[in-house]
Amino acid sequence: MEKVAVIGGGSWATALVKILSENKSEIHWWMRSEQDVQHLRTYRHNPRYLSQVSFDLDYVKPDTDMQAVIAAAGWVILAVPAAFVEQALSNLPQDTFAGKVVVSAIKGMVPGQNMLITDYMESRFLVPNSHLLVIAGPCHAEEVALEKQSYLTIGSHEPETAEQFCQLLRNRYVKANPLDDLDGIEYCAVMKNIIALACGIARGLNFGDNFQAVLVSNAMFEIERFLDAIMPQHRALSGSAYLGDLLVTAYSQFSRNRTFGNMIGHGYTVKSAQIEMNMVAEGYYAVQSIYELNKKLQVDMPITKAVYLILYERISPAVEFEILKEKLK
Repeated sequence: MEKVAVIGGGSWATALVKILSENKSEIHWWMRSEQDVQHLRTYRHNPRYLSQVSFDLDYVKPDTDMQAVIAAAGWVILAVPAAFVEQALSNLPQDTFAGKVVVSAIKGMVPGQNMLITDYMESRFLVPNSHLLVIAGPCHAEEVALEKQSYLTIGSHEPETAEQFCQLLRNRYVKANPLDDLDGIEYCAVMKNIIALACGIARGLNFGDNFQAVLVSNAMFEIERFLDAIMPQHRALSGSAYLGDLLVTAYSQFSRNRTFGNMIGHGYTVKSAQIEMNMVAEGYYAVQSIYELNKKLQVDMPITKAVYLILYERISPAVEFEILKEKLK
């Protein structure tokens, strides 16, 4: 029996615990709230997210002791929001992850440091890049809960390790495949949330499907330009780990980034949208990181710039999108 630690109590963490535990892996699940842990032990479901999913406690071991959870497993999945990853891991010794494979299920960057999660783990905890993986979609937690057919891509520098992790995930409704582009997948996962914000803002401003199609098409070129500048490598960006993940985040009713953007387009302030959603939209933090990185790269990124100006410089969404629409082709 493989032993897997899952760090985080949100919807994506819950979905991954469902997949892995139903495949008979032993899951040591860290949740921040003692109340949530006790609820899960008593009632077998997460009270806050995907509460329709029932867990077999022979395989799922919830706990609030992060060090004990990590120590009990060979695989460690990080599934907390990127904005809080430093805080969540702050008390761990540097050698906590020694000998373990660390899997990032976080689709964001470390704010302030503008670092990918895998880069942060390599720098802060000295995890070798051969022991780092990332999970990419297209896949929404809500559809995993409903057991709808889903696809995952596992990015890595070590194909054999990625394939081993894929085997832990595959079941009748989840297909998983390895891909040797850890950095490209991770950056694309960050940027697709920014594009989803833009799509939501456009919808909130009452732009139609025609505009959104052009917006997403231009976004793929924007992502390609950025990846070529920061991490050049031949990539088939029409693949599901890139274009597929972008499309599901840009169009799906389950996309929290699209929902957040939609609220901004309808006139909500950032703060009021965050309070009403009560969930983290990773794109809000990601756009600041990408915008800061691009000050040096000087890549043409009109969509990213527009979202940044709206969220951080408080430029009117209507005004900014009037400017943006003239730049799209």
